[in-house]
Amino acid sequence: MNSYKKMINGNEMQVVDYPGEKGPIIAIHGLTGTHKNMHHYADAYKGEYRFISVDLRGRGNSADTDPEPSIFRHAEDILALIEEMNIENPILLGHSMGAFISAIVASKLNTVKAVILLDGAATMSEHQRRIVQPSLGRLSKEYESQEHYVEEIKRIYGNLGIPWTETLEDAVEYEVAPVADHWENKSTESSILADFESFYTFSSKEICSQIQCPVLLVYAEGDIGSMPPLFLLSDYEETQKYTERIETVVSDCNHYTMVFEKRDDINRDIQSFLKRVEQTPFTFLKQ
Repeated sequence: MNSYKKMINGNEMQVVDYPGEKGPIIAIHGLTGTHKNMHHYADAYKGEYRFISVDLRGRGNSADTDPEPSIFRHAEDILALIEEMNIENPILLGHSMGAFISAIVASKLNTVKAVILLDGAATMSEHQRRIVQPSLGRLSKEYESQEHYVEEIKRIYGNLGIPWTETLEDAVEYEVAPVADHWENKSTESSILADFESFYTFSSKEICSQIQCPVLLVYAEGDIGSMPPLFLLSDYEETQKYTERIETVVSDCNHYTMVFEKRDDINRDIQSFLKRVEQTPFTFLKQ
């Protein structure tokens, strides 16, 4: 594994690059995540595929967000990263916000080989706002120590039905840094909120209709603790309608355990999809 920074659109972007015989897969995390959220997928596909995972701007060790943050600005960064690194025929693997970004990138770049949407790129409603926005307050809080932050997040994730593991703890520790006499999340609440609001400007009709490559949509139907799934299957009706070459599979995980747990069911579906993508010619039936 190589960890390095690339200057993308005039800003540093943290990249973690695992070698592999095939590839590459570019992994794009969710709203408040980092490359560490994609650990289980990196572990599953590295070696076979070159697996490239990033910290989006405003997260982890990348530069601050754009002055006007949005999924479209992040998509511009990913497009520039692909060009800067001379990446040919990438497979895009995006979770949550990363799925929205992956769809935008694929709509603009016809050399994308395939897209895997992990519970994202859906039609938004007040349903998602009620679930997501209350959790963002942690981003502007001050903590006595890294341990203090970890303990609070451990409690929050416990309420969301997410088992605590060493991998999850490592991801949470990476989210914070010391500032003067306290610790803070590396992200800024206002910027993250602006990114979230941009989800509501995503048009499946405009974007998905421009995607030429095969797409796998993995839907997480599990409840989030005492809350319902973040997306309802009906929220994907337009995504499915306007994406020409799409297959949908359903997992019983929830939106968060989809990345924080090793999901053998999802990996089987992804492996099957990737094998079909490798076929020439590729035959794909809309489901």
